[in-house]
Amino acid sequence: MNNVVKSIEQGSPASNSVIAQGDVLLKVNGDAIRDVLDYQFLTYDSSVQLRLLSANGKLKLVTVNKPEGVDLGIEFGSYLMDNERVCENRCIFCFMSQLPAGMRRSLYCRDDDVRLSFLHGNYVTLTNLTKDDIDRIIEYRISPINISVHTLDPKLRSFMMGTSKGGKSLSTLRRLASNGITLNCQIVCCPGVNSGKKLRATLEGLRALGSAINSVSVVPVGLTKHRDGQYPLKPFDKRIAINTLNLVRYFARSCLRERGSRVFYCADEIYLLAGVELPNESYYEDYPQLENGVGMLRLFIAEFENAIDNCKSTKKNHKHISVATGKLAYPYIKNIVDILLMKCDTITCDVYAITNDFFGHGITVSGLITGSDILNQLSGKNLGSKLLIPQNMLKFGEDVFLDDVTVSEISEKLGVEVMVVEQNGREFFNALSESIDHIMEDENG
Repeated sequence: MNNVVKSIEQGSPASNSVIAQGDVLLKVNGDAIRDVLDYQFLTYDSSVQLRLLSANGKLKLVTVNKPEGVDLGIEFGSYLMDNERVCENRCIFCFMSQLPAGMRRSLYCRDDDVRLSFLHGNYVTLTNLTKDDIDRIIEYRISPINISVHTLDPKLRSFMMGTSKGGKSLSTLRRLASNGITLNCQIVCCPGVNSGKKLRATLEGLRALGSAINSVSVVPVGLTKHRDGQYPLKPFDKRIAINTLNLVRYFARSCLRERGSRVFYCADEIYLLAGVELPNESYYEDYPQLENGVGMLRLFIAEFENAIDNCKSTKKNHKHISVATGKLAYPYIKNIVDILLMKCDTITCDVYAITNDFFGHGITVSGLITGSDILNQLSGKNLGSKLLIPQNMLKFGEDVFLDDVTVSEISEKLGVEVMVVEQNGREFFNALSESIDHIMEDENG
C-alpha cells in the first residue's frame, strides 16, 4: 500500500508519538488521504490528528503538535502515496520516442504528473487531469505549476501531442490562470510547425493571461538520429534561431515595460545557434527557467568568474588535466578555462568537445553525452592526471551514463582518474583547483 509508514525521521514531530513502521495512514483531521498533496495540505497546521491502522489491525488516533508548516517526518512506501501518472500523449517531438532500442527500461518512462510539477518542477501537459484534480489544485493553491504549452491553437496542439486532449486541455490552463495559480510555461519550438507566426500568436496569448504567467521559455526541438517512421521535423538553423530570438525578445521587452519582468526567454541553445552573445547575468532576473537551459551558461560563467576573481597562483609544480563537455557548452568552458590558464601558467588544461555519435550530431548538450562517445573520442589522448566531467552526464545519484557505461569503466579504459563535477561554476573552479593541488588561493589568505 502507498500509505504505509516506511520510516520515521529521528527527532521529527512524529518521532515523539506512537506512530510506528507498518502503520497505514487512513485520515488526517477526518479527511481521507488520496496522495501526497492531500497529506502535505492537511498536515500543514500546528495540530494534526492522524487516524492509522496498525500492522496488527488495531486503529490508532494520534494527535501530533508541531510548528505550523513543519513536516511530520514520516516516510511512506511510495513518495507520491499513489501511483505515478504516466504520459499517454504521442507528441511528434517527444525525445523519449527518439531513443534507440536496448537502453535501460527506466529511460523510456514518461511522467505527466501535476504533483511532480508542484513538488519537483517537472513539466506537465494537463491532458490527464480530471475536474476533481483541477478543483483540488485551485482549492489547495498548488502553485507554481510548470506546463508544456507549445501552442495555444487547440487543433495544432492536439496534432503536436497526438491526442484530442491536447487542444481540450487548454481550457484547464486558462482556468488555472484565472484562479491565480502561478504558471511557468515551456514551448518546444518545431520549425514549420509551431514557429514563426504561430509562435507569435502563442506568445501573444500567454502575455494576455497576465500575471499568472510567471515565465515562458522557448526551447529548440531536439532531434536524434533515431527517428525512423516518425513525423518529419526540421532542425533549427541559424536563420530560424535569429528569427525566434528576435520574436521572443520583442515580447520580453514589452513585458519588462508593462510588468517590470521579461517573462519570455529563449534557451541558451538558441543564442548559440543564432551566433548571438548570451545576455548578461541581470537579464535572467531570478533564473525562473534555469532547468530548461535558460541562463544556465551565463550563471555558470558568473559563478566561475566570481570564484577566480580574487585568486592567484602560489605553487610552481606543473600539472596537466582535461575536461570533457558537450559541443554546446564547449566555447564557454574553453574560454573560462583559458582565463584560468592566463592567471596560472603552471598548468595545462585541455577541453574536449564530445560529438554525440550515439544520439546524433544535432544533440549538443553535455547532459546527453554517453560513456561510449567519451571512450571512442578520448581514447589514446594524453589526458593528464585527471579528467573532469559534469555531473549531468550521469544518472541522478549514480555513476552510470545513459548507455550504462560507468565512470569506473571510463577511468580504467582511458587510464586516468575521472572526477565528476557538480553543474556549478564555483564547483568547477574548485575541481580545477583540487586537481592541481590547490595552486589557487585567495589573495587575502
